[in-house]
Amino acid sequence: MLRLFRLVVLLGVWGGLAFGAALLFFTWDMPRPEEALVATRRPSVTLEATDGRLLSTSGDLYGERVRLADLPAFVPGALMAVEDRRFRSHFGLDPVGLARAAAANWRAGRVVQGGSTLTQQLAKNLFLTPERNMRRKVQEALLALWLESRFTKDQLLEIYLNRVYLGAGAYGVDAAARLYFGVPARRLSLWQAAILAGLPKAPSRYNPRAAPDAAMRRGAEVLDAMAAAALITTTRARQEAELMVLPPRPSGDAGWFADWVQDDLAESFPGTGDLVLRTTLDLKMQAVVEARLGALLAGPGAAAHVTQGAVVVLQASDGAVRAMAGGRDYRQSPFNRATLARRQPGSAFKPFVWLAALERGMDPSSTVSDLPLTLGGWSPGNGRWRARGEISLEDALAHSINTSAVRLLLAAGGAKAVAAVAERMGLHGRFADNASLALGTAEVTLLDLVAAYAPFANGGLRVTPYGIARAESAERVLAVPLTAPTRVISQEHAAEMRRMLAAVVERGTGRAAAVPGQRVGGKTGTTQDSRDAWFVGMSSRWVIGIWLGNDNATPMDDVSGGSLPARLFRDILEETAR
Repeated sequence: MLRLFRLVVLLGVWGGLAFGAALLFFTWDMPRPEEALVATRRPSVTLEATDGRLLSTSGDLYGERVRLADLPAFVPGALMAVEDRRFRSHFGLDPVGLARAAAANWRAGRVVQGGSTLTQQLAKNLFLTPERNMRRKVQEALLALWLESRFTKDQLLEIYLNRVYLGAGAYGVDAAARLYFGVPARRLSLWQAAILAGLPKAPSRYNPRAAPDAAMRRGAEVLDAMAAAALITTTRARQEAELMVLPPRPSGDAGWFADWVQDDLAESFPGTGDLVLRTTLDLKMQAVVEARLGALLAGPGAAAHVTQGAVVVLQASDGAVRAMAGGRDYRQSPFNRATLARRQPGSAFKPFVWLAALERGMDPSSTVSDLPLTLGGWSPGNGRWRARGEISLEDALAHSINTSAVRLLLAAGGAKAVAAVAERMGLHGRFADNASLALGTAEVTLLDLVAAYAPFANGGLRVTPYGIARAESAERVLAVPLTAPTRVISQEHAAEMRRMLAAVVERGTGRAAAVPGQRVGGKTGTTQDSRDAWFVGMSSRWVIGIWLGNDNATPMDDVSGGSLPARLFRDILEETAR
């Protein structure tokens, strides 16, 4: 008997030591739960279109903290039906569920069912890394027991619903509801709740924005699970599945605009944490720009060996960017040809030469020679234009006469004087210090060129292009650093420039840009061998700039600013006016 007692004591001691060693092995690097409950994440940036619709998100997106009592009962119900039906009755671990999953996996010969509880999932999501091994599973179980001892079942559900990752950077049901459906979590419908409840299994695979069909199939499975758990009827499950319609995915190619407006966020809003930014982007106009540019590049553009293009739509009065396409497909090439590519604008630069001439005392009816000209061995050509001798400034701009442009540049004080005028209007570029500047040998971006035309359209005010209209952080409205329009030319000169630019469209090189019923103006631009083709046009409200060409600067087939770019301007303006 004594010997048996000694054996039991010995086994108990060694067993205790073994258990202690095992416990130490499994827990030595386990995180402290109290500390891990404090969330650490990347600040999020949410971009909204001008009408409030979601444009894009980056970082880790959290919505409002929701309380269980504020949510429709089917939100937690859908989650428990598909993830853990015995959640209310187990103690954090579910032996019955583990046994059922093991049997199902044995029959299938592979893993078809998991046995982890919602509490275990919460422990893993809050505290542990994604790696799978026995040590992590034991830690998960221990943390699940700790959570069950610390919180009530309702509190655990609340924590889970507020912290679970649901794809696309969204953490918690409120962030996901706003991201995917445009509503707060308390206003979710049954089928929307079912789609969200299906996401924890595979947030990337069932992401409603990236894989809408898979998301709806998974949502239907959740509805069936709710019917099997007697939370809803089979008929209701079928009816809700038929109601599933995911909103259209936000424009993919608006990524150029999203990248542009986020370039200087750290300087504009330092240390503000999460940001919600209402932008100036008009989704309808953006869709028109993308569709029209894409159709042109796929059709007549492809036939003329045009592989790329860029479009900017600017509100003339204040510089708000309403649409921006930096190429034909953002996913294939995120390089923004509207804001980063510097190309020669050709004759699209000439309005600044004409403005310089007006400021030297000329007017649209003043005359200038269109006869051949030679400067130091350089003779600018006039294409097919037949010289008339003396023509008005209006006609010279309408027909884009090169020799007249050079003469006006010289009369206005030379290249430096004209460059100063262009810079005053907002055009930043590399300006040649010779007479070739009159023909557009500077290197500029499309966005800068469009902004520099705005004073012609708005009565003489220089504008700074901007894309953020309102900023909010932690429900606090932030000051948005904007540059107010400033007068750079007189109203009289602006009106004279509008008159001459209208003549370009009415009877000159830009006739293809004419829009029935609207008075528009603009200027064409074509560089040597048709390497670049431009049209910058304006209506009573917009300035729209278009560039077509190839990234490697190879020539297009007889494409000029007055052909495809002018037609694209007309198409965009006509469709947005409907």
